[in-house]
Amino acid sequence: MASDVQPHRRRFVITARAAASFDPLGRSVAAARAFVRDTLQGWGFADIVDDAVVLTSELVTNAVVHAGTRAEVLCLRAEDGVRVEVADRYPERELPLRHPGERPYADPDRESGRGLMLCAALATRWGVEYTATHKHVWFRIDLPDRPVGTRSAGPVVPDQLLPLADSRVRVAVLQVDAGDCVSAWNEDAEHVFGYAAEKVVGRPLAELAAWPQTPGTGTGIAEALRLSRWEGSYGIRGADGRVIPVYASHLRVRDAHGEPSIVCLLVHDDERALLQTPVRVPVSDPLSEPRPADPFEVFIGSPAPDDLDGLLQRTVERARDMLEADAAFLLLATDDETELEVRATTGLPSTRQRFARVPVEAGTNRYGSARMPAVHDDLAAVPGAVPLLESTGMRSVITVPLKVEGRLTGSLGVAAEVPGRYSNEEALRLQFAADRIALAVESARLGELERLRRGSLSFLVEASDLLAGTLDRDQTLALMAQMTVPTLATWCAVYTIADQSSDPFLSYVLHEDEERIDGLKELLSRVSPPEPVREAGARPWHETALAVGGETVILPLLARNRVIGLLTLGKPSEEHFRQEILELAEDLSRRAALALDNARLYSERTAISRSLQRSLLPPGSPAIPGMEVEVIYRAAGEGNEVGGDFYDVFPIRDGAYGFAIGDVCGTGPEAAAVTGLARHALRLLAREGLGGPAVLERLNAAILDEGARSRFLTLLYGELHPQPDGSALMKVVCAGHPLPLRLRPNGEVVPAADPQPLLGVIEDLDLYEQTVTLDAGDVLLCVTDGVTERREGTRMLGDDGLAEVLTTCTGLTAGAVAARVLRAVERFAAEPASDDMAILALRVPQQREGD
Repeated sequence: MASDVQPHRRRFVITARAAASFDPLGRSVAAARAFVRDTLQGWGFADIVDDAVVLTSELVTNAVVHAGTRAEVLCLRAEDGVRVEVADRYPERELPLRHPGERPYADPDRESGRGLMLCAALATRWGVEYTATHKHVWFRIDLPDRPVGTRSAGPVVPDQLLPLADSRVRVAVLQVDAGDCVSAWNEDAEHVFGYAAEKVVGRPLAELAAWPQTPGTGTGIAEALRLSRWEGSYGIRGADGRVIPVYASHLRVRDAHGEPSIVCLLVHDDERALLQTPVRVPVSDPLSEPRPADPFEVFIGSPAPDDLDGLLQRTVERARDMLEADAAFLLLATDDETELEVRATTGLPSTRQRFARVPVEAGTNRYGSARMPAVHDDLAAVPGAVPLLESTGMRSVITVPLKVEGRLTGSLGVAAEVPGRYSNEEALRLQFAADRIALAVESARLGELERLRRGSLSFLVEASDLLAGTLDRDQTLALMAQMTVPTLATWCAVYTIADQSSDPFLSYVLHEDEERIDGLKELLSRVSPPEPVREAGARPWHETALAVGGETVILPLLARNRVIGLLTLGKPSEEHFRQEILELAEDLSRRAALALDNARLYSERTAISRSLQRSLLPPGSPAIPGMEVEVIYRAAGEGNEVGGDFYDVFPIRDGAYGFAIGDVCGTGPEAAAVTGLARHALRLLAREGLGGPAVLERLNAAILDEGARSRFLTLLYGELHPQPDGSALMKVVCAGHPLPLRLRPNGEVVPAADPQPLLGVIEDLDLYEQTVTLDAGDVLLCVTDGVTERREGTRMLGDDGLAEVLTTCTGLTAGAVAARVLRAVERFAAEPASDDMAILALRVPQQREGD
């Protein structure tokens, strides 16, 4: 069915189309509005965007909210207009009919039928089509007739009311490729921002842009660059480090090969009239009944921005234009209503950027409070009345409160450079506008806070996981800085404090621009470190203002009731920290402090363990005439536990040497105590002239005397006596230890001793020693169970596997034998070894001819 109101028809030839589907969710209505708005703006149909978006919103609402089905939106472009179709899967034939005496199509105060009523009021043509599965509601809007060559025009105005611009207008033109990097940079851009083209081409635009967006909320620069068109304000960091406010118009295009890019036109913010799209005022039909205008949409414009930052920026721009002001600003109140935080400005210097804070009560009378409307004819007569405008050149100002249910939620103000500019009449107009937007602003602010809290929780969970994943001090410092920059701050410095008597030491510095890290580190090194303070929370660090510039705050790193360091965060001079970011940084500092202290304790424990482990091993092996001796020791784990494996080779007397290799049950201090007892007792008892069995029996008694602290011990002990004929006589006792293996020159491998009871279990031991003679070329291999019990799944190297490895070592030196055994053990399994390993190889070298 099509409408019967048809003044004339135009031939509709489709030249482009765009389609999208939307799930039956409440947020799909906003997504559909954005889809139609972006599509029509991309086609250059700005004159009919507003009407098309309103109609699409109503029809998609019917589909996804009321009918509960998916909505399919199709946009068709012609030379003289557009046709939009909305289809759903709820094909009920319900169409409001007109009867004599009834209002057309529907009652505007009722929900049902309102979409079709709007179609009748706004569309050139519209209709409803039914199939067995779908219902299609379509409307067509024709472009308004214009004189040839005219797209839009404004009225003739006196010269003194024309927008101001420099005598030499410069429009910076840059092109951004699909990877969001600058690919073109014109001469005006070089003049405005101070960068030569070769310095910026290839860099991401996000590195240059100071985007007016709260992290985790609103539309970011990456999202804006994906839109077909975008227009608004942000800042560009110039070559001198200052942020230059600009007004920009972005258009997404594609080249002949189909590759997309974004053309960006930028001018100084106070010259925005060069690029700003004029707001289209809809022309009402004189024959139709007047529709009451929404005061909010009248002030903000339709469609209203979807995010808080966009809404606030639109508000200050409209307030400035409404009262023909030189500047405007909007501040939001903190939860306790004691401070106001700058959230949007226009026409003010960059140093008055967002998140600066001013007190709600700035004076003793009603004109010094943000809770009441105030008109100041001349700020020079009342210095400090409006702290935000100090040293800005503004003379007259109006400030009005934003209130919701009697609670102060913000303050809106406009200012002019001449005194006496405003009267109470303008104040009433501004207060009326503030009343219209207060509820929408508060609703958007609460939504932003909720998103920010959720983002903060996600951020802290990820930070905790990363910090818990390392016990390395240097890596913890790096993680602290990397999680802070650029999410919370532009730069970060971490000071550590070794003990209570030490001064803070600059341990780590990070800047979002890597080229500035060294310079920042040098500047901070010239400034005395901040004073450690135990009080939690962020505090300003004013000493860095001259050296570094901008705003700097310090957060103490508190762990186990002491200050172990300081986390320093900084932003450029034109930016300020918002309270929510500081609270998030405080939460992060608590987690980071505990992680840093854990890393410190772990490092200390590791150092102690390694020192103790070194003390339990012999300082070196003596040179034994006519023998090759090689020892390899590998501690398992991360070095924070003292192992139970040990070895020793030492002289007993002239012509006699002792050797031992053992393994104490367990690890840690108790095992270390038994290890130290065993190694030193062996040397002492052997040098007293006792034989092997007597030495081990006395050692067994000493271990048992330790009582509950004792640990059982496997031990291979032997005495070595080099012989005049070049052979070596050995007397060995194997007390519960893996058997020593003897390798002959012909490749035969045999055990060199019999197993006997281990030490530290029973009191009465009956041990005996066995004599072995090593001939030229023979090798005696002694290992701990970390070698033979090397595992890969259900496989184990075992004694047989070790013997097979040893058979391949014929003719090798003692050092080569030990190295080949270690390599075979490491290659047996992919995982690192879980037990300590000690390898002792003794070899009688073969006599060379002529010796």
